Amino acid sequence: MEEHSAERLAAIVESSFDAIISKDLSGKIVSWNKAAERMFGYAESEAVGQPIYLIIPEDKRDEEADILRRLKLGERIDPFQTTRRHRDGQMVPISITISPIKSRTGKLVGVSSIARDISEMRESDRRLRLLMREINHRVKNQYAVVLAVIRQTAIRARSIEEFEKRVRERIMALSHSHDLLSQVDWAGVSLADLVAHQLRPFEALQPIQVFGPKIVLDANAVLNLGMAFHELTMNAMRFGVTDVGGISVTWGLTSKGGGEIFELVWSEPAVAYAELLAQEEGFGALVLGKLVPSALSGHAKWSFTDERIVWKLTAPLARIQVGLGSSAFP
Repeated sequence: MEEHSAERLAAIVESSFDAIISKDLSGKIVSWNKAAERMFGYAESEAVGQPIYLIIPEDKRDEEADILRRLKLGERIDPFQTTRRHRDGQMVPISITISPIKSRTGKLVGVSSIARDISEMRESDRRLRLLMREINHRVKNQYAVVLAVIRQTAIRARSIEEFEKRVRERIMALSHSHDLLSQVDWAGVSLADLVAHQLRPFEALQPIQVFGPKIVLDANAVLNLGMAFHELTMNAMRFGVTDVGGISVTWGLTSKGGGEIFELVWSEPAVAYAELLAQEEGFGALVLGKLVPSALSGHAKWSFTDERIVWKLTAPLARIQVGLGSSAFP
C-alpha cells in the first residue's frame, strides 16, 4: 500500500504543470520534474546533483541562504514571487512555495520548492495597468467635453426646457460614439460606420451621399467627429434641409510636407441658418469651428457657394487614424 502511494505521488509530481524541485541541506538538487525541465531548460540528468545555484541569479543567492536558515529555525515560509535563471540566461519570473522535507523522526533533511511561471500574469498586469491609465485619461477627457457641452449649451439656451433637450441630445451623441468603440473594444471605428451611425436620423428623410477611402479612426477622432456629425445633422434637421441636392459627406487624403493630410467635407443645400453658422454664435458653430479642429490638431472653415453650405475639416492623418495617433492602444 505504501509503495502504491509512493508511485501515485511520483506520477503527480511528474505530470504537474508546476516545476517541483527538491534539494538537500547542502543545496544540491535531488529531484527535478518535467515542468522544471520546460521552465529552466535543463534536463533532469543535467540538473540532479548540481547545486541549486544553477538556476538562481547572483542577486538572489542571499534569498536562498535565508530560506534554509528560516526552515532550520522551524519558521513557516509564505509563497512569494522572485526570479530564476533559464539555461539561456533569461530571467524567469516565478511564484514559489517552499516546504521542508523531514525524516520519520521529524529532522529537517531537505527542501521542496514548487515554482509557477508568472510571466504571462505579469504581462497581463502590465497591460491592465496601461489600459486603466488609458481609460482614466479618456474618461477625464470626456468629463471635460461633457462640462463644455453643459456650459456652452446653458449660455445659449433660451429656456430650461431647451437646455435640457439640447444637453440630452449632445450627450446621447457622445454615448452613441462610445457604443461604437465598445463594440470593437476601443480598437478603432471605420469612418464610414461612424458617418452611417450618426446620420441615421436622416435615412428616411433625405438622400445622403457618402464617399471616401477606408479609414479606421482612433478613439479621440471617433468621439470628436461623432460630435461634429451630430451638430451638423441636428442643424440640418432643425432648419429644414430640402431634398434638392441632398447632403454629401466625402473625405480623402493628400500629401503635404512629407506627411498625409486628412480632408473631410460636409456639403448640403444652403438654407436660412447659413448666416448663423458664419457668425459663430451657436454651440454647434463652436464645436465645428473650434473644439473639434483643435482636438484633432487641424482647422475647419465654412464656405457658402453655388447655393450650398460646406464645412471642411483638415487635419494630420496621424491625429485621425488608428496606429498613428496618440490615442491608439499600445
